[in-house]
Amino acid sequence: MRPTLLALGLALGLGGTAFAHAATTTPTQPPLTALTKDSGTPMPAAQKRVHFDHAALHITVQPATQSIAASATLTFSATAATDVLLLDLDRNLPISAVAVDGKPLAASDWSNPDGRLKIKLPHALAAGDKVTTTITYGGKPHVAKRAPWDGGFVWSHTKDGQPWVGSAVEGEGCDLFWPCIDQPDGKPDLVDLYVTVPKPLVAPGNGVLIGVTDDGNQRTYHWRAKHPTTYAVSINVGPYKELHGEYHSRFGNTIPLYYWYLPGEDTQAKALFAEFPRMLRFFEAKIGPYPWGDEKMGVVETPYLGMEHQTINAYGNHYAKDGSGFDWLMQHEFSHEWFGNQMTNANWDDMWLHEGFATLMQPLYARYLDGDAEYYGWLHHLRFLIRNHAPVVSGTSKTEEQVYDPSGPGQDIYNKGALMLQTLHHLIGDQAFYDSIRLLIYGRPDPKPGNFVPQYRTTADYMRIVDQVTGKKLDWFFKVYLYQAALPKLDVQRHGDTLDLRWQVPHHLPFPMPVDVQVGNTLHTVQMTDGHGSLAVPADALVTIDPHSVLLRDEPRITEFLQWRDQQRAKHVARK
Repeated sequence: MRPTLLALGLALGLGGTAFAHAATTTPTQPPLTALTKDSGTPMPAAQKRVHFDHAALHITVQPATQSIAASATLTFSATAATDVLLLDLDRNLPISAVAVDGKPLAASDWSNPDGRLKIKLPHALAAGDKVTTTITYGGKPHVAKRAPWDGGFVWSHTKDGQPWVGSAVEGEGCDLFWPCIDQPDGKPDLVDLYVTVPKPLVAPGNGVLIGVTDDGNQRTYHWRAKHPTTYAVSINVGPYKELHGEYHSRFGNTIPLYYWYLPGEDTQAKALFAEFPRMLRFFEAKIGPYPWGDEKMGVVETPYLGMEHQTINAYGNHYAKDGSGFDWLMQHEFSHEWFGNQMTNANWDDMWLHEGFATLMQPLYARYLDGDAEYYGWLHHLRFLIRNHAPVVSGTSKTEEQVYDPSGPGQDIYNKGALMLQTLHHLIGDQAFYDSIRLLIYGRPDPKPGNFVPQYRTTADYMRIVDQVTGKKLDWFFKVYLYQAALPKLDVQRHGDTLDLRWQVPHHLPFPMPVDVQVGNTLHTVQMTDGHGSLAVPADALVTIDPHSVLLRDEPRITEFLQWRDQQRAKHVARK
């Protein structure tokens, strides 16, 4: 979830005002290096030579000084011979010591001048060897100016002045507060997160709570999470109250449910918590098993809008009501447990796999709850958010910033991605569409709790899966919608009793997309071989093209409106 989602919420009349009851602080701070600021820069060869087995993160959060004191013990398996470890960590968190396999290293054996920590190993590793390094560090982590759009820590306080702290680092990456491999495919197999906080504060975290220990005026929470997405490891600290329950899944397992919220919000919190079971019911019926059922479905109230932190989704929508009957923010972030955390894009260039699917889940959920009117209302508003400035997918490696930047695909990874998938759904049918999603998410057609593992996926993977499921070659569909900036345009002409239809496609690419035509009370499907088709139509007949609004296409009425709206905004700005 990033800034484009707020734009979606506001456009739909669905958003609340962020930070309505949170006073945040953004102190003067040193700038991030280019390497730390950009998540997903090309992975160095040395990082490709290791597999990330385990991270034990000990983080003491000190709200009074807005600082952390931390150590990270990281275990790797060599996949190829190597004599160095390369990790990512913000250089503005000074390192005081580094050890390898329990033995301290001299300061000359490690360096972190630009945010890439280089550790010289005392002995070279062969493929299959393991190595453990412990890094002791701390200081003032980067503070988000406007989380979650700008990443970092949020140091806030509740209405009665108690500390309220959260992290949101999707854009800049995990290296803002722990040493990691800042890549979508840099996940550790297992993370043990120990968060120490002043009493009586609470520290909800990823995965399963292993235990809580007291030490004087401090308390340490130990959480354990399997295969967490790198930016989804999170810090949450506050005077939280807790709601908990259980969900008995259609797949036979029981899923723990938790919501941590601020005191004084019991009525709203219970109403939000009541949404958890029906969201699980929808996703498990439509997609498949909740991926983290042996850990928990967790949500924590945060001093920023939201983020898809694995099993501990951040929620800061202030219980806003919008008439939709569900909390749009929580539902979107929960979608990412499948589209983002279980299935993770292998490169930021494929980020539409997270956001396009997660965005489509909202109109589909609205239809499940309240029928077609809500479904088409959502789709209608999404259509007015598409910009077509750049292709959704470039086919080259991208950083997070390049993808989300308005000069790149930006918001289109959400809205264009979702509407493209709606068109695909119509093209291939219900069975094939959901079969393709299950293969994308779980790597198998018959997912059950315990029989699948997390997947790294690319756009090419999904194209291959759709071809496999349908038995057809549909690359023409994706090449137009994902790899071209402009939408296809349907030219419609009537010549006497003949209706002529022709697709106008960038670079004259093949696009044999069938077109539904309503003639009076009869629905016809016109096959568009070579991008062209025709239909005999009585001259006096009423004709509606695409009567069920399933085709994502360039439409002059929308273009004219968007141009007019931009002009009005420019005039408004000029008058100020």
